[in-house]
Amino acid sequence: MTETPTTSDTLTLGSPEITGDYVIDAAHSRLGFVARHAMVTKVRGSFNEFEGSAHLDAANPSKSSATVSIDVASIDTRQSQRDEHLRTNDFFDAPTFPMITFVSTAAEKLDEENFRMTGDLTIKDVTKSISIDFEFAGGAKDPYGNERVGFEGSTAINRKDYGVNFNAVLESGGVMVSDKITLEFEISAIKSQPAA
Repeated sequence: MTETPTTSDTLTLGSPEITGDYVIDAAHSRLGFVARHAMVTKVRGSFNEFEGSAHLDAANPSKSSATVSIDVASIDTRQSQRDEHLRTNDFFDAPTFPMITFVSTAAEKLDEENFRMTGDLTIKDVTKSISIDFEFAGGAKDPYGNERVGFEGSTAINRKDYGVNFNAVLESGGVMVSDKITLEFEISAIKSQPAA
């Protein structure tokens, strides 16, 4: 008799099975962003190298927490010249500030499928509090026996709040890069096994 994988049909944020410590599976997750370019289109990018962990508490969601570290130099917008420019001190100054970090300070369950994580986002040498609304995408046991959960979320920030100020004025009077940046999170996390 084979075991039926647990799915989002049977798991919610309130399910006791959710409680535990998790590690983000970077190979099956995406930390991305969207910026408006030249006022007429959107450029999407992501960071290819990052790591993170989380603790989820179904019984007391406020005790949930998460930390994420992102390698700035791994930025990828599918255009190498633009990526190199983003790594310079015009934007992220990756040689001086190689990491972007997020450390949660509060968590709140909104309903059975949604929660809000608040924390300190540090870009360059600036730290500001942000809140991210996440939707629970489900849970399952993968073919290797790992218990996984998935979350999707997004939030908007003003890049100038973090000292990412470079821009260029267009002939039409607009600017090359929007100040508003939407951060996107698609997370697959693996539950840590208790020590034997």
